[in-house]
Amino acid sequence: MKIDIYRYLRVTLFITFLLFIGCEKKDYTKIPPKMHWDRDLCERCKMAISERNYGVIAIDSHNKIYKFDDIGCLILWQKQERPDIEIEKIWIKDANSSQWIDALSAIYAKGYKTPMDYNFGAFTKTTFPKDKRRYTFIEVKEEVLKKNR
Repeated sequence: MKIDIYRYLRVTLFITFLLFIGCEKKDYTKIPPKMHWDRDLCERCKMAISERNYGVIAIDSHNKIYKFDDIGCLILWQKQERPDIEIEKIWIKDANSSQWIDALSAIYAKGYKTPMDYNFGAFTKTTFPKDKRRYTFIEVKEEVLKKNR
């Protein structure tokens, strides 16, 4: 039985290529990771994340993913439980369009029924409701820390 060296090399190169593609590390600071609705659990309250307009995903400096059901859970978790983690990116769902947006540059409004009753919805400039007061991420953080529950 004669081995075709060129065929052997092609197959070996193809398998090596597939391994490199499969091991590619994704940059979740540019594209949000997938949320498995009704299966992923909130890092803080351990409830299933099911409200598709209020989900939050944080990415740390090691590209580790943390998921939350409410912006308030993320803020309190980072302050009280894991202040040692350096967060690189925070994704939040736009309360109107359900698209993932950058949480730090989002515009927030109060008065929404969120999973843990912190009551903040996130928006972009184009999706923000006209009749609401605008809050920045820093102001939302201050409000949540005042509640401290």
